[in-house]
Order: sequence, then C-alpha cells, then structure tokens
Amino acid sequence: MTIKNILIVDDSKTEQLYLSQILSSEGYAVQTASDADEAQKLLSFQRPDLILLDVVMPGQSGFQFTRFLSRDPVYGNIPIILCTSKDQETDRVWGLRQGARAYIVKPVQKNDLLEKIRAI
Repeated sequence: MTIKNILIVDDSKTEQLYLSQILSSEGYAVQTASDADEAQKLLSFQRPDLILLDVVMPGQSGFQFTRFLSRDPVYGNIPIILCTSKDQETDRVWGLRQGARAYIVKPVQKNDLLEKIRAI
C-alpha cells in the first residue's frame, strides 16, 4: 500500500503543526482534525491512506475511535497509528487490540514515525 495522504487527529494545535511539518517535508499530503467528530466529517469527504491518531482527546478517545473505524466496513482498511503520551505497555497493547497498526509515544521522533509509516 502506498501512503500519500495522512489525516492527523489531535486536539493539540502544536502537535498538529509539528507532525504536519514532519510529514509535509517528506512529501505526504496532510489534513488535520481536532477530535474524532471532526475527523469523521473529513472522512465522509476524503479517505486518507493513513490516520495518525491521538488517544487523549475531548469526546471520543483515540481508543474508541480506533475501535469504531477498524470495525466499520467503509473505513476498516485505513491503517491507524496511535500517537500518544500514554506510555504504559497496557495502553500500547489495548490500542493494538482496538485495531491500530502501530503505537508511538510522544514526543514523536521523526525517524521513528517515518519508519512506522513505511512499515505499513
């Protein structure tokens, strides 16, 4: 699968900007959303090749949104990388059980992020 378009879902504008700059500098087209509701609206218009998703957000958590997307026949094949400050092993395991393909702990290291994307 070739990844070209990435949707970043994070309630932190600073984190959105940081991740967008990393990805844009590598040639990816990037869209951002501040929460699961905004992301879901964007998904109805354009389907990204990958979703980079925070866990701790207002409204639906990243875990809940991952579970919803991975079980939905329309969105289930969009890979999700959880990108979060939650660094416990139980969080990582839970996120992957919800349907995420990878799990990255903040602060995100550019090489780690790009490696995870290329592995999908």
